[in-house]
Order: sequence, then C-alpha cells, then structure tokens
Amino acid sequence: MPSRLSSAALIVPLDRQGLLGCPTHGRVRTKTVKKASRVIIEKYYPRLTLDFHTNKRVVNEIAIIPTKPLRNKIAGFVTHLMKRIQRGPVRGISIKLQEEERERRDNFVPERSAIDLDTIEVDADTQAMLREMNFGSLPRVAVSAHAISASAPAYRERRPRNTHHNAAPAAAAAAPAAAAPTATA
Repeated sequence: MPSRLSSAALIVPLDRQGLLGCPTHGRVRTKTVKKASRVIIEKYYPRLTLDFHTNKRVVNEIAIIPTKPLRNKIAGFVTHLMKRIQRGPVRGISIKLQEEERERRDNFVPERSAIDLDTIEVDADTQAMLREMNFGSLPRVAVSAHAISASAPAYRERRPRNTHHNAAPAAAAAAPAAAAPTATA
C-alpha cells in the first residue's frame, strides 16, 4: 500500500468560518484545495477516475485530511481536474502518462501519406480549367464521370416565395367574379 501523504505537506487546516463561509454565497476554491488536488493527481493519477465518490474514497486512503467537508472539496476538485485532463493538457499538472501520450502523438508518422495519391480524379469542368491555365498535361490527373461537379447543384430547386402565398388568394378572388352573373338592366 502506498504511503499516506502527511498533512504538513498537503493540507493547511482552515478555521470553521473560513471552511464553510456564508451559506448564501458561492463557494471559493482556496489555494489549499487546488494545491492538494494537483499533488494528489500527479502522484496517484492511475487510481483516480471521473467519479466523485470513487475519488473521495481514494483521497481518504492516500491523504490525511482534517475535516470531511475539506476532503469532499478536494475530491470534487480532483474529479473536475480529471475531466479537464481528458479533454487536453491542464496547466500546473505534469503527468508522465500525459507527457508520453503527447510525445507519441507528435512523433507519429503514417505509413502512407494522405496526400500521396496514385491518381487525382477531377470532373470535366476542372480539367477544362486546368487546360486554360496551361496545366492540361499534369501527370496522374484523370477525368472522372462520377466526380462532383460544382456547376450541378446537389440541392433541390426552390420555388419562388410569392407563388405559394399569393397564388391561392388571387385564384379565389378571380373565381367568384367569373362565376357571378352580371346584372345589367
């Protein structure tokens, strides 16, 4: 079992008023909570999860924390930082696994480049444009019938707005006038 962190190195006890504060105001994460959480994450990262209750038990095992509310605050901030670490690097926390993962991503070289293509398929319009620019004889450029053309829209044509709203009232107004006999005497 790993050694427990001493309270002198990790936690500075707070007085009751400083810990709980006014019940109607928002809570403030003190430097103590932040520092303790960062130290715990750096030393015990593999044991921590994204679940508050699991982290609360881990924090209780590895550190001597004088009060229960302070333990819960530290466990809550540890959980918050773990979620942030999942999204990307967090300032002030240096984790060996995090650094190794970043280094592996930076040094990654694919077996075959995505840019390295055997043939480049273009449509007829693009081929005509290349010929106009004196690039008609480029190697590995092939005209494809199924290439998407910019001139052919992929969306459905819209009808004019006024035909939908104005056509029905105009037709309804014209029908009674034509059907009604004119009375001339």
